[in-house]
Amino acid sequence: MNPDKIIADYGQFSSWLNTLEGMEETLWLKPITEGKWSISEIIAHIMNWDHHLLTEVLPAVRNEKGIEFPDFDSFNKKASEYATSGISKSKLLEETRDSREQLIKELNEMPIEILTKHLPTNGVTHCPHTGIPYSLIYIVKEFTDHDHHHIRQITQFLNENNKD
Repeated sequence: MNPDKIIADYGQFSSWLNTLEGMEETLWLKPITEGKWSISEIIAHIMNWDHHLLTEVLPAVRNEKGIEFPDFDSFNKKASEYATSGISKSKLLEETRDSREQLIKELNEMPIEILTKHLPTNGVTHCPHTGIPYSLIYIVKEFTDHDHHHIRQITQFLNENNKD
C-alpha cells in the first residue's frame, strides 16, 4: 500500500468534479434511480465525509486516538438536506473541491509514520472484510474506493440521460 499513490488517487476526485460543471440543472437534481439520491446529494455526501475527516479524524490520528465515525444514516441525511437546501450547483462543487483539496494538502503534510500507524476504527482494530489493520491510509484507500463507486453511478446515470 503506497501512501503517496493512495493520496494522489484520492485527490483525483477534485479534478473529476470539473466534469460536472456544465451539466443540466434538471439532471443535477434528479435521483439517479428511483429511491436513490440525486447527483447533488451524492456530491454533498462525499463533501460531508471529507469534512468529517478534516475536522474529526485527522486531529484524532495526530493525537494517536482511534478513528471514530458517526452513525451513517443520520450523517448522510444531513448531507442530503444540505444538497436540497437551495445551494447552487457551482457553490456545492466549489465547496466540495475546496474540502477535498484541503484534505489532500493535510494528508500530504503528514509523516508516513502517522499515516500508517495502526489505530482502531470505531473500536475495531482490523477490517472485517480484509483482515488488514486499520490506519489512516487504509481509511483513505477505503474512501477512494467509495468515491469510485459514486463516480461510476453518476457516470452511468449521465450516459443514460445524455440527450445529445
